[in-house]
Amino acid sequence: MLFFDPVYLIFALPGLLLAMWAQAKTKLTFERYSRTAALSGLTGAEAASRLLLSAGICDVRIEETSGFLSDHYDPAARTLRLSPSVYGSSSLAAIGVACHEAGHAIQHAQNYAPLGLRSALVPVINISSPLAYIFILAGVFFSAPGLVNIGIICFAAAVIFAVVTLPVEYNASARAKNLMVRCGIVSPSESQAAGDVLDAAFLTYVAAAVSALMTLLYYIFRFSRRD
Repeated sequence: MLFFDPVYLIFALPGLLLAMWAQAKTKLTFERYSRTAALSGLTGAEAASRLLLSAGICDVRIEETSGFLSDHYDPAARTLRLSPSVYGSSSLAAIGVACHEAGHAIQHAQNYAPLGLRSALVPVINISSPLAYIFILAGVFFSAPGLVNIGIICFAAAVIFAVVTLPVEYNASARAKNLMVRCGIVSPSESQAAGDVLDAAFLTYVAAAVSALMTLLYYIFRFSRRD
């Protein structure tokens, strides 16, 4: 049976362990630097606003949203949404996260190609991801290799999305690290702390990409050996 195949653990374990480590590191790093206030006294929302203005961007709204580290930039609504622990906090952790999200808004304004590709893939992923499991399960149940192959192709789209996400997130962090100091949001000595939060968060995207890739390899291995 697909869900009880012990071979799956061999493929899934690396990504699972990496994800657990990355999530723990991100949480610990954020909590560590959330206790250190930036010398500028700017909140996350104010830091993001300053970063956007430095890039000549005046049409992106900044608003508070619910959830822990639920921060994100919505290119369709041109809105930067920051969690409560980021929006009103003047900690180095909050400023790092806020500036990272502002980096995505700058990418959007400057037509950064990988961001455009990722945005274009979102509706595809929303459809293909659930279909992948439906086709694979249907293929197994009806002993129809063709359906399984369609499912694997659908799942491959999720892998592509996870891989495309890596340069998008890395570039947003690189922009944030550079502009935070240039705009006077943090001092050069503080930039390392804010950057540590972004580096830890980036590991979660690496873990997601590894997990998706290993799952795809499992499907290929598992079903290429079926008679």
